[in-house]
Amino acid sequence: MMNFKLILFSLCLASTTACTAQVKDPLAEKMMVYQLPNGGWGKHNSDKKNVDYTLEIDSKLLKIIKANDNDLATIDNNATSREINGLIKAYSTTKNPAYLKSAEKGIEYLLSMQYENGGFPQYFPNASIYRKQVTYNDNAMINALTILYNVAEGKEGFDAVGSQLKEKSKVALQKGIACILKTQVLQNGKLSIWADQYNEVTLVPEKARAFEPMSLATGESVNIVKFLMMQPVTPEIEKSVRAAVEWFKVSKIEGYTYSVSKENDKLIRTLSKKEGSSVWARFYDIPTNKPVFGDRDGSVKFNYEDVSEERRMGYSWYNESGTKLIENEFPKWLKRNKLMQ
Repeated sequence: MMNFKLILFSLCLASTTACTAQVKDPLAEKMMVYQLPNGGWGKHNSDKKNVDYTLEIDSKLLKIIKANDNDLATIDNNATSREINGLIKAYSTTKNPAYLKSAEKGIEYLLSMQYENGGFPQYFPNASIYRKQVTYNDNAMINALTILYNVAEGKEGFDAVGSQLKEKSKVALQKGIACILKTQVLQNGKLSIWADQYNEVTLVPEKARAFEPMSLATGESVNIVKFLMMQPVTPEIEKSVRAAVEWFKVSKIEGYTYSVSKENDKLIRTLSKKEGSSVWARFYDIPTNKPVFGDRDGSVKFNYEDVSEERRMGYSWYNESGTKLIENEFPKWLKRNKLMQ
C-alpha cells in the first residue's frame, strides 16, 4: 500500500491551495473571533487591559462582541492595525483565505472611518468626547496610514489584497498625506511639529484627556516625519520634513536622559543628568514652546516636579526619539533623495 504521507504529498503538488487552506495560526484565529461586525477591533479585554492574543479566549469580551457593539472599534493603542498586520502575516505563512478576508474587512473599516479632510478619528463610529478628534496620539492615524500605504504599494505582504481595495487605499493615502501637511502647526509664523489631537472639522489643535493638554507632541511627530520620509519627495513634503527636524534640533533639552524601570511591579520614571544625551518633553506649549505637563485634575503645569506623583509615574513625560531622527534617519533621507544638507 502506498505510504499515506506520499499520497498527501502528491495531492499537495496537484493543488497547493487545497492543502494549505486549512492550516491555522492560533493568534490569527483569535483575532478573527474578536473582530467586530464593522471590521474593526477594540483595544481592551473584559478587565480593561490590552488584548493579549496569547491568552485563552475571553468569554466576557466575546459576549460583548456578539452583542454587535461597534462602538468598541478603535485605532488607539495599536488596535485594528496590529490585527490587520497580524492577519496578513498569518496569511503569508499559511495561505488560509479566511485570514486575508478578515484583514480586508479590517482595511475596509479603516477606509470607512477616514474623514473627507483625510484625518482619522481615534474611534469609529463612537464619536463621544475626544474620540471623534483627528488623532495622532499613540500613532493612531500613522498606524492606519501605514497600512493603507502598504496596501497601495503592495508591500509587507499586502500585495495579496484585492485590486479594488488597493485603488481605494491609494486615494485615502493621498488624502491622509494632505491632512498631515495641513495640520503641521505654525509656531510664531514657522512650521514646527504636530499636536496630539485636532478638531475633526476645523483641524485646529485641541486637548484630549485631562492630562493631555493642547500642545505639540514629540514622540508622535517623530513617527509622522518618518512616515513622510517614506513617500515620494514633493516640495511640500521636503519643506515639512526639514521644518520638523529643525524644530527638534532647537527644542532638545541637552544633558539629560529619561529612564523607565520597574520596582515591585511598579514603574519608576526618572529624569536625570547625562552628559552627551538629549531628551524632549512629550508635550510643548504651542505659543511659548516650553515643555508642558498635564495633571489628572485637568491643570496644566510648566514644571515636571509640580505634576502629581500618580501622573509622573503613570505617564511618559520625556523621550529621546528625536536623536535618531536628527543624527541618522534625516541624513539618510537627504542622501537617498539627493537633497542638499
